[in-house]
Amino acid sequence: MADGFVSVSRRIEVPAGQLFALVADSANHPLFDGSGMVRKPAPGVTVSGVGDAFVMNMHHERFGYYQMRSEIVEYEPGRRLVWEPARMLTPEEGGGTESARYRWGYEFEPDGAGATMVTETFDCTRSGPELREAVNEGEGWRDAMTASLVKLELLAAAMGSA
Repeated sequence: MADGFVSVSRRIEVPAGQLFALVADSANHPLFDGSGMVRKPAPGVTVSGVGDAFVMNMHHERFGYYQMRSEIVEYEPGRRLVWEPARMLTPEEGGGTESARYRWGYEFEPDGAGATMVTETFDCTRSGPELREAVNEGEGWRDAMTASLVKLELLAAAMGSA
């Protein structure tokens, strides 16, 4: 059982900088999302540092359509990218955002010539008990994270041959 922090790693035969660039561009997120929830950016943004943000249209079968605003909280070019999402409240809800205090992140560690060990993380250690229970301390995302890394590898291969 996880303690609110889950990570999944995959070795991908693509240089770290190329993979980092794919993840830094929010227009690519629907292409490698393993959860099936990410729809499309509003609009696409390439992040370049801490404090940058992107908005993503989302869908969950229980909650319907909604938007998330993700702010970059850790940024190391070519190596590390972490964001903290917050649900965008509708005008009827008063506007603004509502954070559940969790983070998604990717680390890119070069692993030989032209290969990278990519690690995706989900950290809900600062979240309230309701969210932590809903995602089973993060374990509820493990399969989607594994699928995301497979899709990221396929996307990188497709972009490399384009």
